[in-house]
Amino acid sequence: MKICSLLPSGTEILFALGLGDQVAGVSDLCDFPAEARFKPVVSRSKVDPSVMSSDEVEAAMIDILTRGDNPFELDQEWLVRESPDVILTQDLCHVCEVDAGQVTGVVAGMDVQPEIVVLQPKTFEGVLDSFLQIGLACGAETEANEAIAEIRQRVRSIQDKLPAAAHWPRVFSIEGINPLVLGGHWIPDLLELAGGNQDLLPSGSAAKRLEWGEVHDYNPDKLFVDLCSSDLARNLREVPWLESQEGWRNMTCVQNGEVYLIDHSYFSRPGPRTIEGLEILAQLTHPDLFNGLVPRNAVVKLDVQRYEGRPDGEISDAFSPYY
Repeated sequence: MKICSLLPSGTEILFALGLGDQVAGVSDLCDFPAEARFKPVVSRSKVDPSVMSSDEVEAAMIDILTRGDNPFELDQEWLVRESPDVILTQDLCHVCEVDAGQVTGVVAGMDVQPEIVVLQPKTFEGVLDSFLQIGLACGAETEANEAIAEIRQRVRSIQDKLPAAAHWPRVFSIEGINPLVLGGHWIPDLLELAGGNQDLLPSGSAAKRLEWGEVHDYNPDKLFVDLCSSDLARNLREVPWLESQEGWRNMTCVQNGEVYLIDHSYFSRPGPRTIEGLEILAQLTHPDLFNGLVPRNAVVKLDVQRYEGRPDGEISDAFSPYY
């Protein structure tokens, strides 16, 4: 079978199910596992967030959409020539990956129509359903069910250790800075499954734009900054904007050093590493109960002693590796 995956989460699921050798094409964002980087690139983003600030990405996307253009370039010639049996795409975010509408239009004239699998998980359970969707389409149903069972067991191992909900800290997850975006879809599930108290968004809700005052007034015990499509380096470049907002230094999470910057790949890619994202949150939320769940180079933490007395604009230098 020849499979084309146009989204990183789909690619990660395919490799997790043992289908990596059948992956014939990927998007330019498919960089995990390492083998995926050597696959032919079929889809490319016209906006590169790795070298742009949040406001620059916002402006570029607005410009593209205002012109009626598409944020992604899809290699129609490759698709027609290679004629994959299955194409994985999504219909959840037109900013993050190429969407189903664009794919359908490109393959409409192909002699042999591929099976288009549209992934659109909106909850943690929806993420697990994606495994089964791919497994059914690609002849790996057994492997999909085994992967789901393993993930559920890892969730149970966390749930069994959590204290009563009355003792959960107030948490807040930011997936966008300038503009500010509150993490939605499966993120509220992860926060709650990890033992965090959050009542801003119900499970499955779309990510929400908000004003700084809403973050300040919520005054979380722990603040997680996991900017979509951002590694730690970009998170560190963006966090000075938060520091510049009124009342930042007076927030509980800042004064207690409970501000964490986390690599986005554990949260914005709803696939095999989502369970690692949950485990990361569990340890950061309840460090007295969990250890060894945070991968190296995945999290940096605000160091209160290094930050105290430091002038505004230098907050990035006050973060230390979690390990």
